[in-house]
This record gives sequence, C-alpha cells and structure tokens, in this order.
Amino acid sequence: MNFKIPLAWLQLAQQRIRFLVAVAGIAFIVLLMFVQLGFQDALYSSATAVHQKLRGDLFLVSSQYKSLTSSQSFSRTRLYQSLGFDGVESVNPMYLQFAKLKNPETGEKYSIYVIGFDPGQSLMNIPEVEQNLDKLKIPDVMLFDRDSRPEFGPIAANFDKGDTEQTIEIFPFDAPIGYKVRVGGLFSLGPSFGVDGNLIVSDSTFLRINPNTRPAERIDIGAITLNPNADKEKVAANLEANLPNDVRVFTRKGFIDFEKQYWSARTPIGFILNLMLTMASVVGVVIVYQILYSNIATQFIAYATLKAIGYPNTYLLNVVFQQALILALLAYIPGFIVSVGLYDFAMQSTKLPIVMTINNALIVFISAVLMCITSGALAINKLRSADPADIF
Repeated sequence: MNFKIPLAWLQLAQQRIRFLVAVAGIAFIVLLMFVQLGFQDALYSSATAVHQKLRGDLFLVSSQYKSLTSSQSFSRTRLYQSLGFDGVESVNPMYLQFAKLKNPETGEKYSIYVIGFDPGQSLMNIPEVEQNLDKLKIPDVMLFDRDSRPEFGPIAANFDKGDTEQTIEIFPFDAPIGYKVRVGGLFSLGPSFGVDGNLIVSDSTFLRINPNTRPAERIDIGAITLNPNADKEKVAANLEANLPNDVRVFTRKGFIDFEKQYWSARTPIGFILNLMLTMASVVGVVIVYQILYSNIATQFIAYATLKAIGYPNTYLLNVVFQQALILALLAYIPGFIVSVGLYDFAMQSTKLPIVMTINNALIVFISAVLMCITSGALAINKLRSADPADIF
C-alpha cells in the first residue's frame, strides 16, 4: 500500500519556520475569536441570571423598562389588577435597587444590587435561597451572594467559618446614614457587567433600607404564575391589551431576549464585543491571504511546471484550498487549548461565567475554516495567471 503525502502539506512544510509562524498567527486569531465569544456569552448569561432564576410564567415591568439594572418602577396596583384576568393564579412583587455596602474590614463603600421580595413565597429558583426563606422572614436579615467580587470583603468566608452574627452596613445612594443588617446565609448568583455583587432581603427589610427613595407601592418586577392549563401567550396578550399602557408583559423567553437585545445593541460593551469579533475575522482573512499568497509566489515556477505537464487549474486550486484547510485545522487546536486556560483564568479573576461551550467551539472552528477558505479563494487569482512559459 503506497501512502502519498499531499502536495499541499509538502509545500507548507518545505519552509518550516514560515509554516510555524503562519500557524501561530492564525491560532492567535482563533484565540481572539474565542475570547470575544466567551465575553459575549458571559455578558448575556450574567445580565439575564436573575431572569433565569425567577419563578413565574409571565413578568410585568414598567413600559419604560430598559434593563434590570436601570431603575424603572411601576405601581404595584397593576400587578394586583392582573389577578382579575382568566388564567392568572397568583402574583408576587419584587423590588430592585442599587445601594452601597460598607466593607467590614476597610470601611470602603461599594455599589451592590439589592433584591427584595416577600419571603412567604418562593420567588427565586435558587436552592440556597429557598432553604433560607425562614431566615429572611426575620427583620433586618440578608442573604449575601458568595460569588460577589472581592471588594466587599470576607463576608462569605467569615460566614463559612461560623460567624453567623456578622452585621453589615448598607447605605442608600447619597445617604450619609447606613442601615445595619445581619448576614443570615449565602447563595450563588454572581456578578455581571453592570453588577458587582448581590444581596437578597425581605420586602420589608428592603423598604427599611430605602425609606426615602422607595415607597412600598412602587415595584420593579411583577412575577405572575398561571393556572397549569393556561396558555401563556394568550394570557400575556390579554394582559397587554387590557392593562394600562404604563406596563409591559413578557413571557420568560421574551423577558430574557429583551435584556439581551439591550446589552447587545444599546450599550457600548455590546457594540464593542460585536465589532471586535468582526475585526478579528477580517484580520484573520488578511493574515491567511498573505500567507497563502506568499506561498504561491514562492512556488510560482513549480505551479507553472505542473501546468506545463498537463495538470489543470482545478488541481492547482485544490492544492491551495487544501493548504487553507491544513492551516485552519492546525491553528485551531492550540487556539482552543489556550482559550480553555484563558477562560478559566478570566472566570476566576472577574467572577463572570466565562466557560467553554460546544456551541462556541463549533462556531470558532467553522469560522476558522471559512476564514481560511475565503483567503484561499482570494489568493488563487495569482495562481490562475501561472504560465508554463515562466519556467524558461
């Protein structure tokens, strides 16, 4: 059995240094793609973490709602009005607002996201929160997000060591006097691009923390639970059509999609991530084109010789496309391996959910292949002009 080494590989391997530099350059582009997609996924995943954990079938928000981290409250009366519609079983209001948490060690104050709801009903689908609902019923007790960024101090570490009497001071924005709450437990939610950390308190504790900035009548999200046989889309449409136009109704998917759209299209970070992903692809095409074009120029007489002895243009073009695929495959492997390590480092440093997914692995692989094939298609114009007379 004769094993024939492809001509495409022989040409690339002939100049090993250039070949290795080419693979390294493309691998760097692959790495950039992975980084952009990883941060983009982390942006959407972290921005919708609360949405994912909310219990309910439909969600009522202000008609001015832009994103979860923007303050757009509405009248609690609207939520209770929805109880009169067919298919609605129960409702639960939620309060959301930024405050400042005082680091118990340094005394520095840092912005933290405070989530308040009635602990008599299980509104958050987080096991640790559900286990501590009875603690939230005690006045001035909070649950602290153990995945919050480290600037808030060793609150979670102290609690894990058995310090269940920690008292933390929370300051409403622009308020000189803080409000003291006790750490009653921990949960895991994590920060986002707009939130550094999270607290969960009862609705009554929330209102005591924000006595001058938040009346009880003004809520941020209304969670609506439907009867088991109710049609979500029909009930949502009925509520949207009949409730006053100062509120909007979302299904869970619609709520999540709206949040993603906001971060993707209406914030600088979403625009920058999309732009950088596009630029990485364009730069990749240019780099691979230069590599293939240079290789064709170096081997130009060899290609002309092949044409002189009868090889058609299609054969020569196939060699170039094979080279493009070889470069894509060999560059993808180190790019993928380095990306996995970089994802882990970034997740540990930022506390953001930056994880490698099968979807991203496939997207980058296909993009790398298409990038190299596109470059090959551009580079073959040089090859088409190869003339057998050039060998003389």
